Amino acid sequence: MMIREMNRKTLLSFAVLLLLIVLSAFNLDYSGLSTFSLSMGMDVLRGLAQPDWNFLYDGSGEDLVSLLLLTIGIACLGTMIATVLAIPLTLLSAVNLWKAHPLVTKIGKFVCNVLRAFPELVFAIIFVKVVGPGPFAGVMAIGVHQIGMLGKLFTEEMEAMDERLTEEVEAVGANFWQTIFFVRVPYLMPIYSSLALNHFEIAVRSAATLGLVGAGGIGAPLIFAIQTRSWSKVSIILIGVVVTVFILDQITGIIRKKLR
Repeated sequence: MMIREMNRKTLLSFAVLLLLIVLSAFNLDYSGLSTFSLSMGMDVLRGLAQPDWNFLYDGSGEDLVSLLLLTIGIACLGTMIATVLAIPLTLLSAVNLWKAHPLVTKIGKFVCNVLRAFPELVFAIIFVKVVGPGPFAGVMAIGVHQIGMLGKLFTEEMEAMDERLTEEVEAVGANFWQTIFFVRVPYLMPIYSSLALNHFEIAVRSAATLGLVGAGGIGAPLIFAIQTRSWSKVSIILIGVVVTVFILDQITGIIRKKLR
């Protein structure tokens, strides 16, 4: 009987999924296919197959290496700001720290949800208008978004930690702040560091696109190259981004393993 019920639920789930796929397919606008040109597509592929190595480095500060370093710098500073500011937000959001005042945790979690509800690109557009175009707008966009993301993850780890550790030090007279600084923070710091490193990798990918709206980094020359159909330049930029992300992934992966 239970197996039949599971089979019915599975079939119903597949039917609903299939219906959603069909509805999505019928609601798409396929008019763009009328302008599709095979020869144009081949031109793009030929351009991508011939990277412009002259753009790799020329000492001007506007070459690929310089802009990738700027992109990494934007991601690094934004993640550092987010990591520092996410910790006090975590102290407000964790349920186990405010058992007698649940309203405080609801406010903290609401702030986290608001900050992470909008992608970095939206924040970048706002900060470009507020502080002007440039890397600082990118740093602020990544930082604000990552506060919400890291705040949520930090809060979940804080709420999931073994409360027996704090109960033991409270039994010998430790107060709230002593349990925070001498028990909770040392216990959670390796986990928090690993999460911050993981989001640094994500921030690098995000920073690579923020230049599309004037927030610095490699995104601006990428969109200009696409608009002017300089596919060889697009190719070298994409290669640079892929290699950079791969190297950072390997380095942060080694660090995260050591933190465990």
